[in-house]
Amino acid sequence: MYGLFRTARRLREIGLIGIGERNASYVLRYNPRKFYPRVDDKLLTKQLAIAAGLPVPELYAVVREEHQIADLHDKLAPHDQFVVKPAHGSGGDGILVISGRRGDKYRRSNSLLMSRGEFEHHLSNGLSGLFSLGGQPDHLLIEYCVQFDPIFDQVSYRGVPDVRIIVFLGYPVMAMIRLPTRMSDGKANLHQGAIGVGIDIPTGLTRRGVWGTEIIREHPDTEHSIVGLQIPHWPELLQMAARCYELSGLGYVGVDFVLDRNLGPMILELNARPGLAIQIANGNGLGHRLAKVEALAEAGGLSTDPDERVDFSRRNFPTLG
Repeated sequence: MYGLFRTARRLREIGLIGIGERNASYVLRYNPRKFYPRVDDKLLTKQLAIAAGLPVPELYAVVREEHQIADLHDKLAPHDQFVVKPAHGSGGDGILVISGRRGDKYRRSNSLLMSRGEFEHHLSNGLSGLFSLGGQPDHLLIEYCVQFDPIFDQVSYRGVPDVRIIVFLGYPVMAMIRLPTRMSDGKANLHQGAIGVGIDIPTGLTRRGVWGTEIIREHPDTEHSIVGLQIPHWPELLQMAARCYELSGLGYVGVDFVLDRNLGPMILELNARPGLAIQIANGNGLGHRLAKVEALAEAGGLSTDPDERVDFSRRNFPTLG
């Protein structure tokens, strides 16, 4: 019993929040329902980002109807690599990464070949809502396949890492990078076996990582260190994340980025209900950081300038330990 009490006290000390507190105190309080479509529909998110002058992966095609699938083979002929995404997908379900071709077959990121029929079947399933939130009929985006920055060559397994930054009332409060593994089949999804690695807000340096329930310092597939990596374009990433407050209209939002070796940082998607494993990856809780921003709001000190908000975050939210 004493051990449980001590653990609970320690969790309070580091400001760890749970799903119930996240939902009641932040998601429901600060995220107006009318703005959810801005982040739940990846096509709308992309359009809003473009209108705001923020970079996103190039869109090659949108598939809304079954009869459009057969025409895609010719439309995509100029592109050896591309990504298929359900517009309302969740947790990485339904994302198909094509890394090349062999004859009339498509090569997936796991090196397996996919026939035209299998490709069309996957898209048909996506349109039917197999991968969407609530199982509702969906539309599909086909877009540029990111070529990840070479700094991640030794710490990613057959996939593109992404950076998540949680933004509260316009202030970046916590960040991590998600690294694909063999277990995650090359996807940057923690629930499927990717690694979450905490990022220090002031410096952009990676700290420790979490893989499932295990705290790690090396990538399990490559055995290279995941600690001490300098995330490229870090000040720019923070500034872009801060601007997503105005873009989304949501007070509590997760912003996901990819880092292309040629094109630099691009917004991948936004999330109105970002997960909490980011706290474990950082070894720090969100609670104290969120409270500091709320205190700023109560004092009337919130800034409308994204650069000022980033400066505040870099001064106030170092990753301890």
